[in-house]
Amino acid sequence: MTQPTLGIIGGSGLYDLPGLEDRELVEVETPFGKPSDALVTGTMFGVKMAFLPRHGRGHRLAPHELPYRANIHAMKQLGMGAVIGISAVGSMKVDLRPGHFVLVDQFLDRTRGRTHESTFFGDGCVAHAHFADPIWEPLRQVALTAARNAGAVAHDGGTYLCMEGPLFSTRAESRLYRSWDVDVIGMTNLQEAKLAREAEIAYSTIALVTDYDCWHEVEGDVDVASVIAVVKANADLAMRTVVELAREASQRELISAKGAMEHALITHKDAITPDAKRRLQHIIGQYLG
Repeated sequence: MTQPTLGIIGGSGLYDLPGLEDRELVEVETPFGKPSDALVTGTMFGVKMAFLPRHGRGHRLAPHELPYRANIHAMKQLGMGAVIGISAVGSMKVDLRPGHFVLVDQFLDRTRGRTHESTFFGDGCVAHAHFADPIWEPLRQVALTAARNAGAVAHDGGTYLCMEGPLFSTRAESRLYRSWDVDVIGMTNLQEAKLAREAEIAYSTIALVTDYDCWHEVEGDVDVASVIAVVKANADLAMRTVVELAREASQRELISAKGAMEHALITHKDAITPDAKRRLQHIIGQYLG
């Protein structure tokens, strides 16, 4: 049976993945530049894993500066068929409390300046991926089980509103988003989900609630100090969840999004430019002819 693979993209507060066997630090070059940092590879419970700190070690990159394409491409190059994005978020619901995890299943896009970092396509090759269900459900179920096994209060489902950042919301924006019935708000995971689908990578998000944004009438407005305090408190729980993810993945059939782009290519094979073929070889090489 093919060895299961699992990539982890760590968000705020998660800059390493201890406990890996055969640990190696790998520098990756991609057609879309360098990823946020070197990746850590290794195995856990027989699962081949790769870890990438989304913002770089030391948290050097803001959400709008992230090399999303390079990050997902690096995961593909290293053979990761499934990727979990772990991310700090604000809560838009009273019962989604700081310290809780949310296994989201939908997104709303409020980003503005990330067009090029949201797709591998254009510049010589056009494709339109099916994205009605942006989270890969079998992987989400594994992540939900893992989070609960690790001891987290993990909510099943929810909508993640992805904002531009790096500033937090105005109070008017926060109240508007609440009226849309979204569950959490963050700045990073939607681009990862889009690119993972185009790369035929199964993708899911574990959203770690750190605050109530600024809509809550009793809780204080969100500030960096309070967010960091909750992030640190959640770090050990997030790491335990990753361990449980590896354990769960080792006991299940291989999770894969292979075939997701089979009917997405629009450009005729003869019209795809050589440069586009070079860039997309690792992404959808089997469909390029």
